[in-house]
Amino acid sequence: MRYLETRKARIEIIPMIDIMLFLLVFFAMLTLRMIPSSGHVTKLPTSSTAVAIPHPKLLVEINKDGSLQVTNKGDSPYPVENHPYTPAQLTDLLHQRDSSKTAVTIAGSDTSSLQQVMSVIDAIKAGGATEVGLATRTTTSN
Repeated sequence: MRYLETRKARIEIIPMIDIMLFLLVFFAMLTLRMIPSSGHVTKLPTSSTAVAIPHPKLLVEINKDGSLQVTNKGDSPYPVENHPYTPAQLTDLLHQRDSSKTAVTIAGSDTSSLQQVMSVIDAIKAGGATEVGLATRTTTSN
């Protein structure tokens, strides 16, 4: 009479591990989104071919007066003070560390001239950085 035999209760652990891993990832992502991005509000130029890129280690913002505002992102090893930089100071800042693996993103306002952007790119390349990105917003954004 197999129908009347009591079966031993089993705890299935594999689905519980899956649920716990999902919760861990969910809360980690939620926590990262809760950390506000520090920075300045800039009115970026638009591009219809803009794509998302990973967060840079350094964000260089071109102010309306042509000065540069440099912001650390993530685990960047660069000591950044909160004052305007010149392109020469930006080159010196990049020379302080191994900048060949440093991702630098340039965020210029829509009033920045092409010459200002090119001088910043030249300063970054002179500092040794090889990964340079330009921040834009898509044309559908307001």
